[in-house]
Amino acid sequence: MSASLATQLVNLFASLLLLIAFAMLAQRRVLSLIHLFAWQGAVLALNTALVAFVTHQHHLYYSALLTLILKVILLPWILHRLIDKLNVRWDVETLVNIPTTMLIGVGLVIIGFNVAMPISHLSETVTRGTLGIALASVLLSFMMLITRRKAVPQVIGFLAMENGLFFAATSATYGMPLVVELGVALDVLVGTFIFGIFTFHLREAFDSLDIEHIEKLKER
Repeated sequence: MSASLATQLVNLFASLLLLIAFAMLAQRRVLSLIHLFAWQGAVLALNTALVAFVTHQHHLYYSALLTLILKVILLPWILHRLIDKLNVRWDVETLVNIPTTMLIGVGLVIIGFNVAMPISHLSETVTRGTLGIALASVLLSFMMLITRRKAVPQVIGFLAMENGLFFAATSATYGMPLVVELGVALDVLVGTFIFGIFTFHLREAFDSLDIEHIEKLKER
């Protein structure tokens, strides 16, 4: 595979990742959020496998396989089970309306590209042009995390932010050492279980998943 074709494919995957991040930011159905998260994981796995093939970084094949198992199969399955038990498949509330959220998201993308531009010029990797998109995806996921009022979408926002960070690592340095990636994967999995336990306790205590109840309890 030629370097130019590989660069075009990497840029395509990066663009898809950014589009999915925007779709997640605008999505109000929890079930659709989970599906978008799974698609994001699939794009991330394909991009990692492509970079591994082009650069002969064999540890990235294990990273791609780990991403496929964890973020396309296991975590979406856990989230499906969670929303089935909590019965929260439908619309979720946001702190900011969707049009305003999308406008802010465009601003975050511009900021991400401007911040990453000096670093991209210093990089010599075939993925150097996607660092801005990776940073923008992290910022969009973080915005989704802080603008949702329900616990489950916040869990998905946290997981999507980790996807953006992993993509940024792949773009900047062809990924992290495998032992670090395994540690991060374990942390994400444990974090998801903790979030699940937290949402169950929140539902039992307040009969709602709205995090405002915790703030009211803190004020008292």
